[in-house]
Amino acid sequence: MSKTPQVDGAPAAPAPPTPSLAPKGAGDGVARSGPTTAGPPSSPADASHVADIDWGTWTPVDHATLLFVFRGDEVLLIEKKRGLGQGLVNAPGGRLDPGESPREAAIREVQEELCVTPLAPRWCGEHRFQFRDGYSMWVHVYASDAHEGEASETAEAVPLWVATQAIPYARMWADDAHWIPLLLAGERFSGRYIFDKAAMVDFVIDTLPSDAADGDVGVRLPG
Repeated sequence: MSKTPQVDGAPAAPAPPTPSLAPKGAGDGVARSGPTTAGPPSSPADASHVADIDWGTWTPVDHATLLFVFRGDEVLLIEKKRGLGQGLVNAPGGRLDPGESPREAAIREVQEELCVTPLAPRWCGEHRFQFRDGYSMWVHVYASDAHEGEASETAEAVPLWVATQAIPYARMWADDAHWIPLLLAGERFSGRYIFDKAAMVDFVIDTLPSDAADGDVGVRLPG
């Protein structure tokens, strides 16, 4: 296994797009793209706008996780070597296994992808992704300020310790530049997105009250 490459000396990434901000609170959108009303589609996969989808009855194909491990002013990211998002930079994560909770899956995925164990991960937010090809995913996002082990390359990922002020948004999924700044600011969030392959078609991101219950409470895949 190879050691973790450092990117501290890399040129600073371009500043992410600035979302339009709204007062914090449940249901207050902090970032929005596209019209907010449209006729109902025949299925979520046919939707052009987030408002087209009844998210109260929407059911994902997969439940998944992302987990950001912090070390001072650095964050541990990966260059993904296979699967959805191959070649892109992201946080480590993946799909839940049968019988797992999102928190358990988040820890396991970091162990498998980077050979480190995040300690005491905290729930930070959630994302609901609808793809035009019919695939959909509900992602729980976590952060940890401590870990055990040394990040190493595996068959799944190349680890990257990145300065939080130089996150390479241009090499990441299009949604990341809109919500990772919220994560870094300590905000909780809930995002809904429509993608056509790798292109983001529409999105809405809401901030959540700081005293709101963790969004993963009671979530566990059937065994």
